[in-house]
Formats: sequence, structure tokens, C-alpha cells
Amino acid sequence: MRIAMIGTGYVGLVSGACFADFGHQVTCVDKDAGKIEALRRGEIPIFEPGLDALVASNVKAKRLDFTTDLTAPVAEADAVFIAVGTPSRRGDGHADLTYVYSAAREIAAALSGFTVVVTKSTVPVGTGDEVERLIREANPSADVVVASNPEFLREGAAIRDFKFPDRIVVGTSDERGRKVLGDVYRPLSLNQAPLMFTARRTAELIKYAANAFLATKITFINEMADLSEKVGADVQEVARGIGLDNRIGSKFLHAGPGFGGSCFPKDTRALVKIAQDHDVQLRIVEAVLGVNDIRKRAMARKVSNAAGGSLRGKTVAVLGLTFKPDTDDMREAPSIPLVTGLLDMGAKVRAHDPVGMEPAKKELPEIEYCADPYECVKGADAMVIVTEWVQYRALDLDRIKSVMAQPVVVDLRNIYRPEDMAAHGFIYESVGRVTT
Repeated sequence: MRIAMIGTGYVGLVSGACFADFGHQVTCVDKDAGKIEALRRGEIPIFEPGLDALVASNVKAKRLDFTTDLTAPVAEADAVFIAVGTPSRRGDGHADLTYVYSAAREIAAALSGFTVVVTKSTVPVGTGDEVERLIREANPSADVVVASNPEFLREGAAIRDFKFPDRIVVGTSDERGRKVLGDVYRPLSLNQAPLMFTARRTAELIKYAANAFLATKITFINEMADLSEKVGADVQEVARGIGLDNRIGSKFLHAGPGFGGSCFPKDTRALVKIAQDHDVQLRIVEAVLGVNDIRKRAMARKVSNAAGGSLRGKTVAVLGLTFKPDTDDMREAPSIPLVTGLLDMGAKVRAHDPVGMEPAKKELPEIEYCADPYECVKGADAMVIVTEWVQYRALDLDRIKSVMAQPVVVDLRNIYRPEDMAAHGFIYESVGRVTT
């Protein structure tokens, strides 16, 4: 089938490359001429494991190409996916749909023959209705079905998530639309991926509800971590004990400095605004947002307490800047309020991240960046592990201790065992576990 993917951001590029790998003919469209030229040269604008090889192989096979002009790709397409950004709107937290609606109008002018237009961007309930209205207003003769197909990709594991999904949600009540999108995803039938057809508005809400629920699980276990520290329990064992209950499940029960990234903060805020617009109060989701925001900043106080109660004039080494491993995404990363808090307390901050330092420099220009973890901790009064990169899981602890000014380690991801750190002579703090 012929597919036009409007937008070459994280969702658009991953989805386009995976669709091409299924055997479809895919054209990815973006207004940014520089980005398109870079993609044609084989330069990938985001870090996602395996994406560069996937794009290269499908470009070589002539199943994937890139352009700034959507006219021909849309006219030839069986399905057009809108995968543009929907950032939080400044001032009120609503999803900004400017790019979605702009894409809809441009698509309308280029449609030729029966086409399914699919919103893959994360959008508020009812956006599909407005997209359809805009298309029909701009092109009354268009033979078009507008559907919703939310993405459920985890950064760092997006290709596997796309090819081995838990479910595929398609929001359309039109039989022709169902057939086209069934054909688009037919290659996944061998993996027995559940293909769930539902109403368009239901599909739009499923995406927000899923992210809000996962954010709630993270926030819940973080609050249990705080309680564990006070009562002398181990939050990792608490998480395992409740996670073995298949009604709860073990995923997203890892205590840490709070959730960040491109989806959870933005989508939970947008869901609250959607509810308020319909006179519904989502008290649990509102609490999740409040607790998470407070927690990120509180991590700086945790570092200060571990370092003796004051950071004035001290050097803190921060390992890990991106909001999670295997991505260069700094959007709402816990490291940002943590580092800001450390600086406010008078600390000098040095940092290392395997792939995220360039984007981090835009968010945190006032700190020093180091080439490797050992350079970062040299002369430091405290080391803070913020992102659980695999590179930090097997550090030479004797070497770390020998170059630090003070052997203080604050492990916000619980990647080391307290007894091991004590044996190496560290003053060690983690999250939700007994201090040694």
C-alpha cells in the first residue's frame, strides 16, 4: 500500500520506517527542508536504537523516501498519517493542535480518490471530528475517511514496540476505513497483535487514559518509596510483592526521581484540561501531576542532605541527563529541576550522559559537561545517578572513590545494592531503601 507520513519527528519517522519495513511504499513529509536533506543523507535527527539501520535499509530498497512537498504523496496514498507535534499550549496546558489542523488543510487540497486520513499524533477527544470538518470544508468533493490510530511507542524500544505491539487501536466506524487500516497492519497478523477497532473518540481517549494510568503507577510507587524510607522498608521488595499480583503487574513500579519525557507530563496535563472542559474533575490525575512536579525538585534536597546538609561551594557530579536511557530526549527530564535546584543551593554541577549532552546544553547551559563518568566525578563532593544508563551499572567503584573529594553517592534509580556500596566505603543514599 502507499502511505504518506506527515511529520518526521519521533512518531512519524519510526512509524514510517516500520511501515516501509512491512513492505509498504512510504513517503515521509516534513516542512523542515534541512531535516529532509539530512534524512536523505542518512542522518537521523533523533537517537533511537536501530532506527538508523532501519531507515537506511528501506531507503536502499526504495520503499522509503523523504520530501518537503506533500502534494504528490497524498494524492497517491491509500492512507495519510498525521504525525506532527502536539506540544502543551503555553499558558493553559491544553494540547496545541496548530500543526494538526494545518496539516489537515494541506492534505485536503491534495486528496485524490478514496483516502483514509489517520491522526497518529496524540490529540484530545474530538480532534478527529474537527480534522474531518476542516477537510470537507476545504475540499467538499473529497472521498475521505478520518480515523484515529494512537501510538504506544516507548522511547528506546520504539521499533520493537511497533513490530510487536500489545495492541493496535483503530478508531473508525467506516467499513472502508477499517479495511484499509486492516491491510496496513496485516503484516503484524503473524505476531497475533490484537487489532482493536472502536469509535474514533474512544480511540483518542484510550491514548490519554493509558498514559495517565502509567504515570499514576509511577507516582504511586514513588510515594511508597518515601514511606518505605520512613518506616524502614525496601520499596523494591514492596514493588515486587505487589507486582506479582497479575491484577497490578510489575511494569512502571520502579521508584525514582519522577516521570518526564515527551508524553506523560504533556498528556496527563492535557487530559485534565479535557476533563475540565467537560465539567469533570480528575482528582487522581491532578494529584499525580502535583506530586510528580514536587518530587523532581525534592531530589536536590535529598542530595544536599546526603552531602551533609549544605551544597554551598561543593561540586556535584550528575550521571545521566535524559529522561530515560536509550534516548537523547530531554523534554521534562527530571535532571532539569534537579540540576536547577543544586545550582540554587550553591553547588557547582558537572554532568555526563552517553548521548544526551548536546540537547542538554540547550536546557542547562550553565553547567560543565564531561567526556566520561570518571572525569565527571573527579574531585566531586557527591555523585548523583539520575538516568539508569547501562554504562553506569558497572562502574569501577574503587576508581570512583579514589578520585572523588567525598565518597557520597545518591542513586536515584537504585541500580546499586546498599551493602555493596557500604563495602566500598561510600556514604550511599538511594530511593525507598534503608540507608547504610
